[in-house]
Amino acid sequence: MVTLSIILQSVYWEFLDIFLFSLGLWMVFGKLKWKQRWMAWIPGLRFAALGQCIQLPREGLLVGAMEVLSFALGYAFKGIEAEKLSLLVSLATLILLVLLVVYRLRLYVRLLRIFGMKKGWILIWFLFDWLVLLIIGFGKRFQPVELPKPEDWEAGTAPAEISGAESVHFRPPAESGLSVDLFERTAKDFGKTRYLLKDISLDIPNGSLVLLLGGSGAGKTTLVNAIIGYEKAKAQMTLNGADIYKDYAHMKYKIGFVPQKNLMRGNDTVLQTVDDAAELRLPSSVTTAQRKERVQEVMDLLGLSAGASGLVCKKSGGQLRRISIAMELVSAPELFVLDEPDSGLDGVIAKEIFTKLRAIADEGRIVIVITHTPDRVIDLFDKVIVLARDSGRVGRLAFYGSPQEARNFFGKESMEDVVMSVNSKEQGGEGLAEQYIERYAALAAAAEGGAAT
Repeated sequence: MVTLSIILQSVYWEFLDIFLFSLGLWMVFGKLKWKQRWMAWIPGLRFAALGQCIQLPREGLLVGAMEVLSFALGYAFKGIEAEKLSLLVSLATLILLVLLVVYRLRLYVRLLRIFGMKKGWILIWFLFDWLVLLIIGFGKRFQPVELPKPEDWEAGTAPAEISGAESVHFRPPAESGLSVDLFERTAKDFGKTRYLLKDISLDIPNGSLVLLLGGSGAGKTTLVNAIIGYEKAKAQMTLNGADIYKDYAHMKYKIGFVPQKNLMRGNDTVLQTVDDAAELRLPSSVTTAQRKERVQEVMDLLGLSAGASGLVCKKSGGQLRRISIAMELVSAPELFVLDEPDSGLDGVIAKEIFTKLRAIADEGRIVIVITHTPDRVIDLFDKVIVLARDSGRVGRLAFYGSPQEARNFFGKESMEDVVMSVNSKEQGGEGLAEQYIERYAALAAAAEGGAAT
């Protein structure tokens, strides 16, 4: 009787878990406008349907098949003591469970993205998957957002063959300025090797203000992270003769990075904010007097001295961006990278920000900027880097040179038109990325050959 009672309780809780999971998925299917909602109640088919809904059909089919197989194995060996199972069957069951977890993770992460939920929910999901589905399905605040198709945002697994692209490697780095010689930047994705960037080689002189352009998914942020050593690639990066990767513990203090978001405490004054940044970033050998002098120099350069005693939370968008710049500039970096410093700012204020960056570059530093509105300040830049995705969805170098050289190379008058020429047709562009990548690779190879002779 005791054994029968335990079995009945086990069946009850298992049935309840399946029912709640299916109910939550049925509601989610409704939000995703899936017409065949009845599939939510059928093991195997429900995951196949979910994969179709969220544009991961292969993963959905695999998880559906493995779910049915795991059910079959579970019931086939229910009641049999573990030691009586053959080693082969136990191993097969374990492998199946691991694969099921891996591929379900892909489905869950994508579904969370579609509903704008943080990745932390994945922990709750693996403990109580039915609970998360019920919250998404019945919660009015969770509504699906439009996401690009996987082939639009995922990096490719097979880079296109570009004639002459690899010939630019193995050149000696410049003794001064920034030298980038990137063979490839890859990432593991559930056993797959995805290529984010490949064959990018260029030298940037000191005193340069550089514009980094490229369409969505071209690898702008990935390249920046590789250059500054935040996410290392298979590459050699040198700054004024020093290897950024090999001597990262020392070189990281010579690099400043300003992200898109302003990271500072609103209840501190501007002076406190910049001074705290200086205390954290400057070497311990710097005296208090030297630190305060450096803080004042940066405040004066960026026009922050007049409002130094004001609270950060009271400042405008343009002022906040200048404070963010000051927090990094206070350490006197040799390389200064900014990700969309003009985001959300009007033309006048944006022009002011870039004028300040031009002054920073004129002090002998290298300043690299990512911006989606380059034409309003293009006259301030020395160089333009254009990244584009090849037919294998891998970020490649499509151009590096002056703004005027870029106009001549692409036959376009504006930088925005340059980007559109390398964007895919699905993104509203001309779809000529690979043509320009190959053309620039040929020019770069010819230039290297001429320089060698």
